[in-house]
Amino acid sequence: MHPSESTKHAAFLTDRDRHVLTWNAECEDLFGIPGQAIIGQPASRLLTEESAIACAESWRGASASALPPLLVRIVRGDGRVMAAEIGPVAQYDQHGQFNGFIVRFVTELGETESAAIGSMPLRDIINLLPGTFYVLRADGTFVLWNKTLEEVVGRDAAEMQQAHSAEMFDVSERRLIDAKVRQVFETGEKVYVEANLLDKDGRATPYLLCGARIERMGQLYLCGMGFDVAARRAQEEQLRLRERALHAASNGIVITRCAGPDSPIEYVNPAFERITGYRFDEVVGRDSRFMAAPGMDERERDELRRAVEERREVNVTLRNVRKNGELFWNDLTITPVADAKGQISHFIGVIVDVTASKQRTAHLEHEVNHDALTGLANRTLMWDRLEQALHLAQRNKSLVATVLIDLNGFKQINDTHGHEAGDEVLVVVAKRLQASVRETDTVARLSGDEFVLVLANQPSLRYTVRMLERLRQGMNKPVAFDSTEIPVGASMGVSIYPHDGDTAFDLVRAADVAMYHAKATKRNEIHFFSSDMKSSTEAKQQLENSMQTAVEKGQLFLLYQPRICLQTGNIKGFEALLRWRHAQQGVLLPASFLPEAEENGMIIPFGHLVLEEVCQFLHRMRERGYPDLPVSVNVSHREYVAPHYVEHVAEVLRRNEIAPELLEIELHEEALVRNHHLGRDLVAQLSELGVLRSVDAFGDGLSDLNYLQKLPLSHIKMSKVAVHQISAETRTGPMAKTLIDIGHNLNVPVIAECVETRAQMEFLRTNACDEMQGRYFKGPLAADAIEELLTAGADS
Repeated sequence: MHPSESTKHAAFLTDRDRHVLTWNAECEDLFGIPGQAIIGQPASRLLTEESAIACAESWRGASASALPPLLVRIVRGDGRVMAAEIGPVAQYDQHGQFNGFIVRFVTELGETESAAIGSMPLRDIINLLPGTFYVLRADGTFVLWNKTLEEVVGRDAAEMQQAHSAEMFDVSERRLIDAKVRQVFETGEKVYVEANLLDKDGRATPYLLCGARIERMGQLYLCGMGFDVAARRAQEEQLRLRERALHAASNGIVITRCAGPDSPIEYVNPAFERITGYRFDEVVGRDSRFMAAPGMDERERDELRRAVEERREVNVTLRNVRKNGELFWNDLTITPVADAKGQISHFIGVIVDVTASKQRTAHLEHEVNHDALTGLANRTLMWDRLEQALHLAQRNKSLVATVLIDLNGFKQINDTHGHEAGDEVLVVVAKRLQASVRETDTVARLSGDEFVLVLANQPSLRYTVRMLERLRQGMNKPVAFDSTEIPVGASMGVSIYPHDGDTAFDLVRAADVAMYHAKATKRNEIHFFSSDMKSSTEAKQQLENSMQTAVEKGQLFLLYQPRICLQTGNIKGFEALLRWRHAQQGVLLPASFLPEAEENGMIIPFGHLVLEEVCQFLHRMRERGYPDLPVSVNVSHREYVAPHYVEHVAEVLRRNEIAPELLEIELHEEALVRNHHLGRDLVAQLSELGVLRSVDAFGDGLSDLNYLQKLPLSHIKMSKVAVHQISAETRTGPMAKTLIDIGHNLNVPVIAECVETRAQMEFLRTNACDEMQGRYFKGPLAADAIEELLTAGADS
C-alpha cells in the first residue's frame, strides 16, 4: 500500500481563523502537498466543499479542548478525493484565549468511505440501530448493549451492568428463552424467537429476537438483535379478525380472480359451503358460474356478465343449483377489488340464500300451516283440522280419534348419529304416518319428535284399533341412514271423541296422558286413555311437587356406608346414600322416589344437592383432622347429559376446597354402554379433572368389555345380584368370581356391594376381591356416626 494511503499520525496546526500554521511529514504524504505550498492557506482548501461546511458548523464557537471526531472527504494535491476521520482539538494561550486548532487524523484513511465507516466506534454504530443490540455472556449477563435496549427495558447503563437477561422476560417465557440461549452456546446455531421484553414496570413489548455465537479471546458470547413486532402483531391480529369475520359470516362469501373470460374461485367461506353443499376443495379453481341453473334467469345472468366485463358492482337475484341438485334462490352482490396499482384483480361475491323468502312469497299459506322439515301440518293447522273433525262428528254421530305419538330414544339418535340422522328419521316417520292414514285424516308434527294424528269420521272403535295396529307395525321398522340402520320405536296415546272429551283441547290432553303411560312401559305400545290414567297423572304431579318441596325445605339427607379393604380390614372410603324425610310417609329409601325423579327431571337438583353435601362433609372431616378418604356418589344418565356437568363438578370442588381425588363418580354400566361416544368423553373429562371413576352394577346386564377396557376407570362395583348368588352351603359364586377376574384383567380394582353374610365376605376375600361394602360390616351411617367409627378405629 502507498504510504499516503495508510497514514496514522498526520496532523497540522491552525490559527484561530483556521489557516494552516504547521504541516508535518505525514501530512505531506497524505495530501501529496509540500508544507511551503499549504502554510498560510485556509484548512478548508484541504476538504471538499460539503466537508468544509460541516467542519465550520462543528468548530464554530469552540470552547472545549476536544470536539467530536468528524467523518470528512479530503482533496489530495493530485485531485483524488479520500475519506478520513479527523479529531480537532481547540488550543488556548497562557491567558486562556482561544488561538487555533490542532487537527489530527485519528483513524486510518483509505480511498473508499467503507474504510472510514469501518473505523467508527462500535458503540456509536450500535446506538444508531433501530432495534435492540446485545452481547451476552454464557451466564446471561450483558457485555454490550445499545441505547434502544435501555429504552425498551427502562434501565440505565448502570442497571444494565447488573442485570440478567432472564429478568427482562415474563416467567412463562423464561424457560423458552433459556433453552434458546443454551442452544446458541452449545451448538453454534443461529436462533430466532418471539417474546415480550418487559420494562421495570412490567409493561411488555413484543420483539423478534435473534442470536448467534461469537468467539473472542477464547470466550464464547451470544451476539444478537431484536426488532419490535408490535405493529406486525397488530396487523396479524387484524388479518385474523377479518378471517374470523369471513368464517363467521352467515352469508356465503366467494372471492374470484380476474383471469380473462373466466373468474376462477380462490376462496369460499363456511357459509358458502353450507348454502351450496360444495366443500372448499371442490370449488377452488373452478369458474364461479358452474352452479348456474340451466335455462333460468338469463336476463339476470346477462346483467351479471356485463358488470364483470365492465369491472363494476352489481346485484342480481337468480337461481343456482346446490351440490345435491336442489335449486336455490341466490341474492348475489359482486364488488370489484383493485390491487396496489389500481387494477381490478379480484371480485368479492356475497351470497344470500333467499330461497325461504321466495317460497314464503309463493306459498304463504303452506308455510304458515306446515312444518318445514317434514311438510306435515303444523300445530296451528292441527287444531283447526281437529275442530273441523269434531263438528263433522257431531253431525254424523261418528267418532274422532286423536293420537299423540312420541318417538322413543330420539335424543339418543341425535347424540349417537348426529342431527342430520335425527332429521332423516323425522322425515321418514312423517312419510310412514301419511302412508298409514286416509287422505281425509291429518298428520301433524306437534314439536320436536312429537306427532299428532287426527283420524276423522271413524265408523267404529274396532276400525280405529286395526288402523293403529298397522301404524305401530310400520313404525317399528328401522330407518336407513348413511349405511346404518337406526332402530325406531314410538309410544302412542289415543283419546276418542266423545268418550274422552268434548273439545279439541280435552282430547289432545287426554291423548298426551295416555302417551306418557305408554312411554313408561318402554315397549312401543299403544295406550287408550282411561279415567285411571288421569288419577295416576295427578298423583305423579303431586309427587313432583313434593320433591320440589323436599329440596326447598331440606328434607333430603345423606347417609354414608363404609367401604373396607378385604385383605386388611381398613376403611378405604364411603358411598353417599340419599334419604328423604317425608312429612307424611317418614324416611323414604331411594328406590321409592328416584325412578320418578329420573323421569320428571328432579334427579338433577337432587344430584346438585348430593354433590354439595358430600363436599361439605369432606371439608368438615378434613378440618377435624380425620384422614382423607374418598366418598362416592351415584350419578344418573340424565344428570351427566345435562350441559356443563363436569364444569359444575369442578366448580363445587373448588368452592369447597376439596381435592378432586376425594370424590368418586359412580356411573351405571347400562347407561354408559348405551352411548359409547358420550360415555367415553364423560369418563375422559372426569379423569382429566382428577376425580375417581367407577362403573356401578357391573354384571347386572349386558356388558361391552371391549368398550370398558378403553375407559380410564378407578374401580368396578360388582352387582348386588352377583354377590347374593354366593352360596353359603357350597361356598361358590361363579358369577362373582368371573366378574372379579374380568375386573383384574382390565387392571381395575373390584368392589363388592351389598355384602350381608360371612360366607359372602370369605368367598370374596378368598377370590382376591379388593374391597367390599354392605351390612355385614356396617350399614349406612350418619355423618356423626362416621366420625365415631373413625375415632374408634384410630384409637384401636
